[in-house]
Amino acid sequence: MRTGVNVPNFGPGTSPEALRRWARTVEGLGFDLLMVSDHVVVTPDVAAQYPEPFYEPFTTLSYLAGVTSRVLLGTTVLVAPYRHPLLVARMAANLNDLSGGRLVLGVGAGWAHEEFEALGAPFERRGALTDELLRTLREAWREEGYRAGRIPLLVGGNSDAALRRAARLGDAWHPLRFTLPWLREKLGRVDAILGGEPAPALVPRIILRITGSPVTGPERLAGEGTIAQVLADLEELRALGAETVVLDPYTGDPAETGTPEVAWQALATVSAHLSR
Repeated sequence: MRTGVNVPNFGPGTSPEALRRWARTVEGLGFDLLMVSDHVVVTPDVAAQYPEPFYEPFTTLSYLAGVTSRVLLGTTVLVAPYRHPLLVARMAANLNDLSGGRLVLGVGAGWAHEEFEALGAPFERRGALTDELLRTLREAWREEGYRAGRIPLLVGGNSDAALRRAARLGDAWHPLRFTLPWLREKLGRVDAILGGEPAPALVPRIILRITGSPVTGPERLAGEGTIAQVLADLEELRALGAETVVLDPYTGDPAETGTPEVAWQALATVSAHLSR
């Protein structure tokens, strides 16, 4: 099972130098995948969780491609309705080509009502627009001029609709921040949800919050607790079929972006145990 890291491309502590250090840390620790998030207009509903500055993901990953050599680069997740599908097809194909085939494109339907309004994107059609984007990407990338190769498409979201979309139009389902009982229950219903269609690969993103004492209770998120709990969660995800697990060390306080060393230490701890 491969492991990745969701790097904060937002917040008061984020800068070109900080992003460069993040990229070199992630690659240096041996992780397989580096991912960033997506917002275009930092409206109040977005700013409450992901404040300015917010570095646009295609621009950011192009920059980080130049300071890394091995690690895969991805989005978790690109909001499908925010850009014309053919623009996304071109940008993704170019980034994949320029990075030596290292792009993994995670796509989701989005959630920020005010941002949709600011961009003139119809919130009520976000599911249909996400389907349209995914179909257009596949069709465009068949054309020789795009030089896209086979860019993996992850479909983000925790709903049954997102799982069905991943099975129909993507390569993998990319659920975000959940409890393991929730995931076990969802996977137990996968045949009913998909109506007999083959299940997509599983590439989850989980929180990474290492604590000194065990975290208990039904609301404990996967990736939260002692290092023993985190490692047990990763092992269970592997047993459930996860091909890659993305670790997200951002726990919700924008001030964290100014002290990335805390996250790096947590990642180093996980990396050291995984490499034994």
